[in-house]
Amino acid sequence: MAAICIVLLLLLARAFWQGDIAWQYVSENLFSKSILSGVSNTIIMTFCAMVVGIVLGVIAAIMRMSDNPVLRNISIGYVWLFRGTPALLQLLLWFNLALIFPRIGIPGLLSVRTVDVMTPFVAALLGLGIQQGAYTAEVVRAGLLSIDKGQMEAAQSIGMTKLRATLKIVLPQAMRVIVPPIGNETIGMVKLTSLASVIQYSEVLRSVEDIYYVNSRVIELLIVAAIWYMVAVTILSIAQIYIERHFSKGWGRRDAGAQHATHQALVGEAG
Repeated sequence: MAAICIVLLLLLARAFWQGDIAWQYVSENLFSKSILSGVSNTIIMTFCAMVVGIVLGVIAAIMRMSDNPVLRNISIGYVWLFRGTPALLQLLLWFNLALIFPRIGIPGLLSVRTVDVMTPFVAALLGLGIQQGAYTAEVVRAGLLSIDKGQMEAAQSIGMTKLRATLKIVLPQAMRVIVPPIGNETIGMVKLTSLASVIQYSEVLRSVEDIYYVNSRVIELLIVAAIWYMVAVTILSIAQIYIERHFSKGWGRRDAGAQHATHQALVGEAG
């Protein structure tokens, strides 16, 4: 099987090398100003959308676990709505919000044209960030539920409110469970920003499209986009490893200690 895989990879590399691909266009455009600008916009959108998503996700998760039925049902409805509609549809809705509300603002104080506010950046940020919040809410809730209830009870016994105990005691411990899926969601967001090209946001794919509409070298420019997406994903994957190690400090040693104690107990019983 390993030999077959190696042969297939070599044949694939040979096909790309001998195919009708003008590799000079790849090298010429890889570090062009417009492409680098698109890469920068992709990174900015990724982190901005993830910040919005994480903030909304934490709030929605805490609301979901609240004793207040109103807050709990609002959280359930938010997750249901924004997980149930495609990201592209949400981007288009935000971008065309002016068709429903020509002007937005505070009645009697401030009123602006929606088309001036809902730029491609704002529409992409709202569409991607709010949808991400719905997914993050479930990740955070799963992390909070993974912590023993005794932690909450102990915090409340010394006078902490449930909200403060969640933020100060439970959530920091739950980070070990929360961080890996959030890291995966961040990596996914890098690629999800490509949808923003539909609403004219100048990320990597949009920048590539603007170039190959002029020179007609479609495959070459798509390879450029693929290279930059892979670079971004690789860097984020390495960062995720170190972040996971940081939040897992002590857990590995604790598990090893428990296994050693169990081994010693079994040896003692056998003796």
